[in-house]
Amino acid sequence: MSVDWLIPALLTIVTAATPLVFAAVGEVVVEKAGVLNLGVEGMMIIGAIAAFGTAISTGNEVLAILAGAGAGVLLAVIFGVLTVYLQSNQVATGLALTIFGLGLSALIGHSYVGKTFGGLAKLYIPWLSDIPVIGPVLFGHDALVYLSVVSVAIVAWVLTRTRTGLLIRAVGENHDAAHSIGYSVTMVRMGAIMFGGAMAGIGGAYLSVAYTPLWVENMTAGRGWIALALVVFASWKPWRAFFGAYLFGGITIIQLYAQGMGVEVSAQFLSMLPYIATIAVLVVISRDSARARLDAPACLAKNFHTSA
Repeated sequence: MSVDWLIPALLTIVTAATPLVFAAVGEVVVEKAGVLNLGVEGMMIIGAIAAFGTAISTGNEVLAILAGAGAGVLLAVIFGVLTVYLQSNQVATGLALTIFGLGLSALIGHSYVGKTFGGLAKLYIPWLSDIPVIGPVLFGHDALVYLSVVSVAIVAWVLTRTRTGLLIRAVGENHDAAHSIGYSVTMVRMGAIMFGGAMAGIGGAYLSVAYTPLWVENMTAGRGWIALALVVFASWKPWRAFFGAYLFGGITIIQLYAQGMGVEVSAQFLSMLPYIATIAVLVVISRDSARARLDAPACLAKNFHTSA
């Protein structure tokens, strides 16, 4: 009986964590390049409606995911042009883009309310998927779950082992020095922003075509903000962000199971748990502000001026 309860819980934790993994790891790259993008929530919700609309119109899962990524990139380009080229305030621009994304998605998604999609197909790996307990938990997911793990590994490798990663980190730590030796700070930052937008868009797409394959207004429900908190929680390290996403995904699912099991606690309070955990993590981190400053890229949220 306990195993019968445990397996569905673990499977649901994985699906709840996957959109956070995509968004958080994408934001790690953006912030490593010295840009603070508070528009992750807006990019996720735009990715969600673009993917769901494409899925309903074409029935093609791959096109739906690509549409979600493309929508995220489109919003990221707007953010990049405003902040990197026009030197607008990164915090204000990100907040504005989140509000814009939420409003635009509600407008576009009005005609999709009540429609459902079949969801992403689960992969079946011969023999491995049939192993009791371990098989369903590790080898019975859709392709995007595995893509999220692969993306974390690739990002971690690129940031620490490649010239591209060194350049991204150099721009984030000292953009003036990177510019002085001939590197284009604007191009590096635009590339990082677009990558982060694509990842956020895929995270949103996963919500609408896999996690809950239907459209609901504001269905991201603050996950973009949780992803931003995860980046700080993870000290700007991809694998820490990955495990942090699963921790927060677990908190989200535990409160749902607690409600289903009739735990004598207000359902509203249980629904607050993921966000309470986010605030608690930020409070704990802020208590050691000196260490946080050492971990954060030195030029984070600072605009680059070529005349400097």
